[in-house]
Amino acid sequence: MQWLSGLDASFLYLETPQQPLHVCSILELDTATMPGGYRFERLRDELAQRITAMPQFREKLADNPLNLDHPVWVEDRDFHINRHVHRIGLPPPGGRVELSEIAGHLVSLPLDRTRPLWESWVIEGLDGRADGRIAVLMKMHHAGVDGVTGANMLSQMCSTEIDSPRPEPVEGPGDASGLAIVAGGLVRFVSRPLNLVNVLPRTVSSVAKTVQRVRTGETMAAPFAAPQTAFNASVSAHRNIAYAQLDLDDIKKVKDHFCVKVNDVVMALVSGGLRRFLGDRGKLPESSLVAMVPVSVHGRSDRPGRNQVSGMFSRLETQIADPAERLKAISEANAVAKQHSSAIGATLLQDWSQFAAPAVFGVAMRLYAKTRLTSARPVHNLVISNVPGPQVPLYFLGCEITAMYPLGPIFHGSGLNVTVMSLNGHLNVGLVSCPELLPNLWELADDFTLAMNELLDATR
Repeated sequence: MQWLSGLDASFLYLETPQQPLHVCSILELDTATMPGGYRFERLRDELAQRITAMPQFREKLADNPLNLDHPVWVEDRDFHINRHVHRIGLPPPGGRVELSEIAGHLVSLPLDRTRPLWESWVIEGLDGRADGRIAVLMKMHHAGVDGVTGANMLSQMCSTEIDSPRPEPVEGPGDASGLAIVAGGLVRFVSRPLNLVNVLPRTVSSVAKTVQRVRTGETMAAPFAAPQTAFNASVSAHRNIAYAQLDLDDIKKVKDHFCVKVNDVVMALVSGGLRRFLGDRGKLPESSLVAMVPVSVHGRSDRPGRNQVSGMFSRLETQIADPAERLKAISEANAVAKQHSSAIGATLLQDWSQFAAPAVFGVAMRLYAKTRLTSARPVHNLVISNVPGPQVPLYFLGCEITAMYPLGPIFHGSGLNVTVMSLNGHLNVGLVSCPELLPNLWELADDFTLAMNELLDATR
């Protein structure tokens, strides 16, 4: 059996009808490169072949009411590709607005927990044409992927060649009886006190290090220190999305000119876009917005589970008008935040999430959503995630990928997610919110181009 880690399972426990917790990606594809020409049936059948080598796509959840631990992954013996791959057409003119409206609706729909937790929507009719370009919306539950594992799984479906050989099939995890789940859960539950003995000293050490950093002023932004904005409220069950594509060479030009990191420039882009967007509406807070930034600990953690992440709170320095000064301040704040995050420990979040019971997560989330907590000081303003991708042409089942826009989840009290992915010379930016909080999300997406130009002007 493959047990979900506490962090993996937390995304199941935190999910509500208003807060579906899956990660998505919109792929824009040029079908002219597909061997034999594009047909939906050919694309679907080729995907089915790829999935024979990817057991994660054939696994579903299994649990028992008497299980004292988290659920397990088992093979779906009734798996069928038609239940996961769907086809839909855009209304004319088939532009970005129509695509985002369809995608926003699909992103808002929860996944069926009785089946493998993913689905794919092939969206035809881009630019009002029946051939040439399509989009594919991929949805995977956060319990099964984080940013890095999701990108890796997607890359297994892709290749650097138009007509790559089909992979060899890979066996799945097999079955698990209810009795085996109960017995295994009991063993894991009984062993928790022993694990707690190991976690407590590291927690005490992390607290001591944080106290020392507070004394010297070398800490990341504090939770509940973010100012209130329109998107810091309880979210609805609806989602709207927007996206932008920037030139990666422009990002690198700014990075090299100011001697900062690519992630610093990405944060400055988000900061500049939000500063312009909120300022144009007279809603720019006087203090800095604060972002929660997931930090991958892949390769630094020996803990089981598919979500291998920690996190840090980063100041966006939106109160600084000058773009060069803002970028410098963001870079300095990020350096301190990374040092503080490293001092806390890469596995602390994973270790503590292992002990929390499902009821604790569910009750906490319902309480947070239904009380005035979401309208008080938010924990943070938004989530910003940066996923690196390959800088070569990629083909999805034979179709060239011209853009890949990542879309992360939003949470009660933090109703904006900005996820970026670099791919083949471009920086693809995906934005997710809900229309009740940010009805004009495309205006924010377009402000990213203006923020990029602002940073480029600062290099001259």
